[in-house]
Amino acid sequence: MERKLFTALQGEYAEKLNDVLSQQGFRRSQNVLYRPSCAECSACMSARVRVADFKPSKSQRRALNRNADLRREATSPWATEEQFALFRDYLEQRHSDGGMADMDIFEFAAMIEETPVRSRVIEYSAPAGTGSRELAAVCLTDVLEDGLSMVYSFFDPARASDSLGTYIIMDHIRIAQEAGLPYVYLGYWVPGSAKMGYKAKFGPLEIYKDGAWQDIGDPEAHKASMHPLSTAPIAEQVSQISLPDSQPIRG
Repeated sequence: MERKLFTALQGEYAEKLNDVLSQQGFRRSQNVLYRPSCAECSACMSARVRVADFKPSKSQRRALNRNADLRREATSPWATEEQFALFRDYLEQRHSDGGMADMDIFEFAAMIEETPVRSRVIEYSAPAGTGSRELAAVCLTDVLEDGLSMVYSFFDPARASDSLGTYIIMDHIRIAQEAGLPYVYLGYWVPGSAKMGYKAKFGPLEIYKDGAWQDIGDPEAHKASMHPLSTAPIAEQVSQISLPDSQPIRG
């Protein structure tokens, strides 16, 4: 059974809490921070790219070249009808059986706009003829003290062959490099998951495992632990969480 640790993200210390807990494997969803804590599984591991050491592969460089026509614009976290139309096309083509498949425009707006931290919507537009442009991809991104956290991204499924997903990550690495930020957080990586395997291609990748960040090394060497002793009890996990300007909580 799926289980998570979570905490509300609100008040004047919301940004600091987001920074500190993101460094401990947590992710943001609207005004909540969460980290998987399943009773018999420790498969979900937060992953981040170490920006200074990143070197694109040949296929990643090709993705940059194929999308050279795109123009980036960073905006405030405000949902638009154009974004929602693209979001619906993306879900119907790529994740029609997922948990977000039934989201309506109000839920979409909440996902984008309900953020108590420093967030941006990164839009990518493509030429559409007669001097106009059309939306090709979107990424909701949090700006952390040590990097960029890619909260959720989606793109035009008609351009799937252009490797737009790869391009969005590459561009965020470029933004982080320009801003002097050391990491790009990609969300959770699960060993053996075909849907999440692409994240391991953005080396050097670090994963949050056993309470610390470490190089992923050989992705095949990691296993999705399924055992009653594979995760610590909830009370023990909570006791090891460091909060802003504090030492780990001791039970």
